[in-house]
Amino acid sequence: MTILQGKKILLGVSGGIAAYKTPELVRRLKDQGADVRVVVTQSAKEFVSPLSLQAVSGNDVSESLLDRQAELAMGHIELAKWADFILVAPATANTIAKITHGIADDLLTTVCLASAAPIAIAPAMNQQMWHAKATQENLIVLRNRQYLIFGPGSGDQACGDVGLGRMLDVPELIDACVEQFQDAELSAAGQHWVITAGPTREPIDPVRYISNHSSGKMGYALAQAARRIGAKVTIISGPVNLATPLGCDRIDVESALEMHRAAIAQAPQADVFIACAAVADYRIGQVADQKIKKSQDELTLTLVKNPDIVADVAKLEDKPFVVGFAAETQDVEAYAKGKLLKKNLDMIAANDVAKQGQGFNSDQNALHVFSTTEKFDIALASKAQVAQQLVELIIKQNSK
Repeated sequence: MTILQGKKILLGVSGGIAAYKTPELVRRLKDQGADVRVVVTQSAKEFVSPLSLQAVSGNDVSESLLDRQAELAMGHIELAKWADFILVAPATANTIAKITHGIADDLLTTVCLASAAPIAIAPAMNQQMWHAKATQENLIVLRNRQYLIFGPGSGDQACGDVGLGRMLDVPELIDACVEQFQDAELSAAGQHWVITAGPTREPIDPVRYISNHSSGKMGYALAQAARRIGAKVTIISGPVNLATPLGCDRIDVESALEMHRAAIAQAPQADVFIACAAVADYRIGQVADQKIKKSQDELTLTLVKNPDIVADVAKLEDKPFVVGFAAETQDVEAYAKGKLLKKNLDMIAANDVAKQGQGFNSDQNALHVFSTTEKFDIALASKAQVAQQLVELIIKQNSK
């Protein structure tokens, strides 16, 4: 279960250009298991369609304080009581000012005034408006009232200015929301997690290599999930088309030998080591200096066994808590348990990559997780959700 699973999050959207990010924000909140409802101001509808927000949230979008049908059931009060958490994103200077001074002239500001739920503000405005004395004084008042302020970020702005005032990007907002519900028992603060991710490439000649179908998505989702609970995270990454998760360090490698060297260098300083990469079992014995020409009907290549990264980490004298991965196409449980014992691992996560819609190159996954004494099943879900559940299992098992 992810930290946001079942949490009721009310997203308030006010009228700023950053509103274009909100459908993606809703999607990612739902990926984390949250139930999301949306309130938009009239000006917000100039930047984002209520219909698109309804489609991604799966709930009606509320947009008017004077909706006679909704107010038969005191709709604004119902929304205020429903929410476990309210996020106003984007929060314009105007909306911040109205919330600060208790002005409730639209549905969003009324709900904020009527709710006992924690409220977070994600400012989005021109850098000069952000620095304006009125805005800064309003934010001081809101902080004193225990409002949460998420951001803003700094960078290029729609008006052409550069500076503070940009609404945080969606992954940053998700992380900030997760932190508000974080169970202290599931914290990895002060820990260093090292995670291998992606495929390796074993060169045949200067233009060809042996590799596999790993996208790196599972390893990167684990890195993001570990970072969210406070861990320092280092990703040792094979070649992938993925952005480095916010706040994580990344070491890029190509071959299994390069990944092995990086892992052995990083693991002694780690509290947790997760071997999620799909490492090639074999490499070419003699890599050709020049491109091999297609001159014969058959070509024989001699393969040499690569070192076993996770097993070598587990042999370290002061080893971290070691978690392996087993991507199998048959007898998943038997092979996973065998690797767990043979390689002296603390846990192993096994997935059936023969099944359609999960594993390699998919956005979803399902895992069977084994310790030496227990088995845990993580049902098919987005890799972000699966990663969060696996990280929680690791925290609990490592604390025993």
